Amino acid sequence: MQDHTLRDQASEENVGATQLPVRGPVGPCSGGPSPDALRVDSPPLDRFGLAELGRAVVVGVVLVTFVLWAVLRWLVRPRGHGVVFAAAHGTVDAFEHLGPTFVKLGQLIASSPGLFPVALADACLRMLDDVPTFPSAEARAVIEADLGHRIDEMFASFEDVPLAAASVAQVHGCVLRDGRRAVVKVQRPGIARRMLVDLRAAYMGARLLQVFEFFRIANTPAIIRDLYNATMTELNATVEADRQDRFRRNIGAFGDNAFVTVPEVYWDWCGPRVICMERLSGRPLDRVLPGQDGIDTALLVRRGVKVWIEAVLCHGPFHGDVHAGNLWLLDDGRVALLDFGIVGELPEQWRMLLRSLFRAALLDGDFTEAARSIRALGVAADLDVDDVEVGRQVAETFGPLLGRDMGELRLSELIGALVSLGRKWNTTSPEELVLFGKQLGYFERYATALAPGWILGRDPFVFRNVFPDEVRIRIAESGMSLPD
Repeated sequence: MQDHTLRDQASEENVGATQLPVRGPVGPCSGGPSPDALRVDSPPLDRFGLAELGRAVVVGVVLVTFVLWAVLRWLVRPRGHGVVFAAAHGTVDAFEHLGPTFVKLGQLIASSPGLFPVALADACLRMLDDVPTFPSAEARAVIEADLGHRIDEMFASFEDVPLAAASVAQVHGCVLRDGRRAVVKVQRPGIARRMLVDLRAAYMGARLLQVFEFFRIANTPAIIRDLYNATMTELNATVEADRQDRFRRNIGAFGDNAFVTVPEVYWDWCGPRVICMERLSGRPLDRVLPGQDGIDTALLVRRGVKVWIEAVLCHGPFHGDVHAGNLWLLDDGRVALLDFGIVGELPEQWRMLLRSLFRAALLDGDFTEAARSIRALGVAADLDVDDVEVGRQVAETFGPLLGRDMGELRLSELIGALVSLGRKWNTTSPEELVLFGKQLGYFERYATALAPGWILGRDPFVFRNVFPDEVRIRIAESGMSLPD
């Protein structure tokens, strides 16, 4: 999260850069995090008590109340939009009232329109930016408790008006005592307990839904477990800062990607609930218009996706929440990935499988290697068919999706494909493929608006560092050139 409303101030002088002490007091993570600071507290997810039961009742009452009120208002004064539109906005009002867990749900819906009704996905768009803030006095109290010093001792200046707010934390601008412009991301007070209760209630609901075949094969409890694991990790700000730091270092691992960046973490002012980082100036990529100021918007999307794909397939930690507010065009022309609250990391065997899928889509159309990777993971291991037949089934399912215009890709189709394979193989869908499909869904809106006609699975530029030898041969044979 960065402040797009202040992007024109990027050229301002650093306040007091030559007069202030070089450093000042520092926090518990000075010099980098300790192993103990990176441990994630994970209370049991399957515990369901009175608190969770009470919360489930509240959720139901709030949703019904807000939706009915929105529909009644529409009936009294019908406007240009239909009743479905009114009900969708009533649902979003309820999400905002219910708090952070449901704000996250709304952000997922907004970023994955192919999986949800259009009216609801559009209504949830406001949840990507319009999240209520909490008082600056509470933010100051959390920062001082975490870092062990007064605000005025650590920073030359601190802005009490938040620059941005999200479901778990909000961001305040500041200037370090050495003159560097920075931002501090600070967690909402009491957020951990609130989200744990919500997730436990959701997990119980997901388990009850297993009586229906679609939800059984789609493995809905696994989806909630994945959200739970991501949330528990996100609630440890030191882990988030460490993953952001690692992702930033990995961007330049192949000597390119100079036009993509991530904010630098300032470890001296980080703590369990606080992250201090470089302040960047720009605007969300979805606010850039194609052709505006001569900007090649398709290239911006390709550069951002290239770095993300390399993270998934080559490095390990990848950004797991690339919604419309977390991919930016900076004032200097670079693309920036922001907010590493949710980061995924696939085991090497899963990265091998995904590399096989993309190799087949991009290069040779042979999904047999992918079939072998699937067998190695134990999926379809007992199926009475050979690798060629499994490869054919994988090709029929994923080939058309990976080779399609990204703007036409729909998350619902990917999940539907996984459900279809689950039926064929009499198994639940692998959690890792569902997670990967969800992240592809985050790029739908970008591609539709900014890169029409672009096909991710057929773009050599995106896979230049993933399949270097094959792409080099392809480029030499075709005579094409790749951008920087």
